[in-house]
Amino acid sequence: MKVSLLLRKKMEKHTIMSAGLVLESEHCRAKSTTASVIRGQSNDSISSYGDVESLCKLSRFRETMNMLHQQELASSIYSSVLQECLFKKALSESKLVHAHMIQTGFICDEISLGNKLLSMYAKYGSLADARRVLDSMPERNDVSWTVMVAAYGRNGCCEEALALFCQMQVTGIQPSRFTFASVLPACADLGSLERGKEVHGAIIRRGIESNVFVGNALVDLYGKCGCVEGARQVFYKMPERDVVSSNSMIAVYAQNEFVREALKLFEEIPERNTVSWNAVIAGFAQNGLVDEALEMFRKMPEQNVVSWTAMIGACARHGYGEEALALFYEMQQTGVQPNQFTFASVLPMACLEQGKEIHTKITGNGFQSNVFVGNALVAMYAKCGSIETARLVFDQMPEKDVVSWNTMIAVYMQHGFVEKGLNLFRNMPGQNVVSWNAMIAGYLQNGLVEEASKLFQEMPKRDVVSWNTIITGYAQNGYEDEALRVFLKMPERDIVSWNAMISAHTQNGHYLVALKLFGQVQLSGLKPNSETFTIALSACASIADANQGKEIHGIIIRREFVFDVFVLSALVDMYAKCGNIETARILFNKITERDVVSWTAMIVGYAMHGFGNEAIQLFEQMQHYGVYPDRITFIGVLSACCHSGLVDEGRDYFDCMSQYYHIVPTMEHYSCMVDLLGRAGYLDEAQNLINKMPIQADSSVWGSLLSACRIHMNVELGEYAAERLFELDPTSVSPYVLLSNLYAAAGKWDNIENVRKLMKTKVVEKKPGCSWIVVGKMVHAFLVGDRSHPLTEKIYAELERLSGQMKAAGYVPDMRFALNDVEEEQKEQILSHHSEKLAIALGLISTPSGTTIQVIKNLRVCGDCHSAAKFISKLVAREIVVRDTNRFHHFKNGHCSCMNYW
Repeated sequence: MKVSLLLRKKMEKHTIMSAGLVLESEHCRAKSTTASVIRGQSNDSISSYGDVESLCKLSRFRETMNMLHQQELASSIYSSVLQECLFKKALSESKLVHAHMIQTGFICDEISLGNKLLSMYAKYGSLADARRVLDSMPERNDVSWTVMVAAYGRNGCCEEALALFCQMQVTGIQPSRFTFASVLPACADLGSLERGKEVHGAIIRRGIESNVFVGNALVDLYGKCGCVEGARQVFYKMPERDVVSSNSMIAVYAQNEFVREALKLFEEIPERNTVSWNAVIAGFAQNGLVDEALEMFRKMPEQNVVSWTAMIGACARHGYGEEALALFYEMQQTGVQPNQFTFASVLPMACLEQGKEIHTKITGNGFQSNVFVGNALVAMYAKCGSIETARLVFDQMPEKDVVSWNTMIAVYMQHGFVEKGLNLFRNMPGQNVVSWNAMIAGYLQNGLVEEASKLFQEMPKRDVVSWNTIITGYAQNGYEDEALRVFLKMPERDIVSWNAMISAHTQNGHYLVALKLFGQVQLSGLKPNSETFTIALSACASIADANQGKEIHGIIIRREFVFDVFVLSALVDMYAKCGNIETARILFNKITERDVVSWTAMIVGYAMHGFGNEAIQLFEQMQHYGVYPDRITFIGVLSACCHSGLVDEGRDYFDCMSQYYHIVPTMEHYSCMVDLLGRAGYLDEAQNLINKMPIQADSSVWGSLLSACRIHMNVELGEYAAERLFELDPTSVSPYVLLSNLYAAAGKWDNIENVRKLMKTKVVEKKPGCSWIVVGKMVHAFLVGDRSHPLTEKIYAELERLSGQMKAAGYVPDMRFALNDVEEEQKEQILSHHSEKLAIALGLISTPSGTTIQVIKNLRVCGDCHSAAKFISKLVAREIVVRDTNRFHHFKNGHCSCMNYW
């Protein structure tokens, strides 16, 4: 009775699989029979089990398959045939064998045959079929469970692998060392150190921790979960280690930024293979040490495709595009053929012509159908601006994954083809959260905030990237309140979320709020990354808060970001903009791998401080080291020439920019050149340059010319420039103020009154001058005649005291900068209470004697304040640093660093 029930139960389980397998077997049978006829072998020529076994041994596979249709076979025969199927990688024929077993009513009583079926499906990734086989087996051993656990893990079904591992133990079957070695990678891939430690505990209880196979898996687990100490303890407790053990530990060190330890272990191990070398190279590469990686690569006794690909990828990721391409061509000259990962690594570095050449090689090497390579080709053509070719490659891909669709959608959205992106998104067979994020980011990039917001609300599922994308988009499009609202609603915030909000406040000029948020990051338990520090330092630079900048510098040192080139470049920029150009240069000298951002930060710093010769010298060094300048670098160089009166040099660099570096001059470059020529008195040349511009001059260009006309009191040309400014933006206050200053310099007071009347008819409101100073940790801001400060009485008393001393020393107030239509006495009073003077006075009464005073002004410092600051610096024996919208002025002992050229 028991036997009858058992057989019925087994038959029911087999029936679950039989329908699909039998149908498929008809197709496979027809295919195999046709092949047999072609070979001249009929189905009736084989009649015994011995024939089948002999054919299997002789690898006469097709004849073996035909034999299955004649009669029920013994377990050993099925086992032999399945083994042959595995050897030939014949999944369809394997399913035919299984279908035959079900059709003939064969009951698989042997665990080994069940395991072979299970292994067959697991090997080919047919997880559902494999699981049905496991569930149908009347008896299972540790091998059965291990095969299924390993299959789940290999195919990314890590949660299923762990669940099955637990189920195995519930049945009373003890895991073997192979089971443990199969389940540990699943824990590692999930990043679940806690569950990994539970498995480790079970290993210890089973007494197999010393097994090298298990030990290697444990080292890998702890390493991938970021627990380097745990990996190290397991590694050094292993009584026996092989080369895999050493390679695993080297990889752990490398992946977790312990590069020197990885190299030390590499040098200590007695046996090395190519994997050992590749692990160290990958470690150097992942940590940005490209030169060290390349040096190690050149020392390798033998390089394989993995070595070359790792090195090419390292160069590509860290901006060494030419080196990556050179390695790619060198690799083929050595006879090593690239694989799909090599092509995908080098394509982002290629220009259009190089990309087409690589595309030809891809086709020649048979990778044109590879989805990974196809995605890289789409991205390459899009990057090179060949959108139609990118779409053609996309359409010709025989197999597309979700990355393919998302890449093409992102391409369309990033290049402004919103409708095409939307159509592709709607037709996409399996949209995932990345697809939705790409659409939202594309809408925001194209200024379609409402569409992005609507799509965000419609999302079936959001991840943290979705929230960060909408926050960043709101901020970049000026919707700061909306960004904050979404930020506060986030179910979970990561460091990118905080960076987005800090950046939003920085971009919108709310620097103190941005720095307050940076402080909250420290309290949240999240670790700031290089972007966090870069944004926070930018906020400090914007308000010249050197004290806060120094505190952040200290955190950077404690967090060990002092070798990060982006953070160091931001520190250089911060110290330069806070007036400490010497510290900026010291930090610049410490950057070992300087990129264009680093060089540009220091060049712009020198330009702001009026050190034109130093900026030019640095620019020449930059070219000597082979670093190509970008458009921002040239803005810095031209500004340096402008602030130092280096006209000939400025002309040369302006020409060199387009002729040698093929950089098309932008409005900022033309503005710098007009400013340079105009300040030096070459007003006609400046006007001719404007007339020859290939683009219409904007307000910055005409403003530079008008400012130069004020300096040289060229009223006629100044009025012409002002008229152009009024046409471009009739409500902007700047041209009215500049024209008034020009009239004041020329003594045309009636004309000033006409400008005032014109401003009233145009409803133009003058932007008030504002100056601020940082004392301690407080930012103190002042307007002209401001009396809102708690120390107002002391501030005005200090100014009164200084005024008497200055006049005794020869100071005469310059009434040309008091544009109010009032009596002379009132003009002098207004001049003496300008915002920068109030800020200087607060600095004098609030800081110890000898301390440098630093003030920032939101407008150009007025001529009278410039003169007064020189007198004050000599009277109080202090250096006074004033940063206006154009540059730094260092007042010391009665002189200014600008040499009155500003």
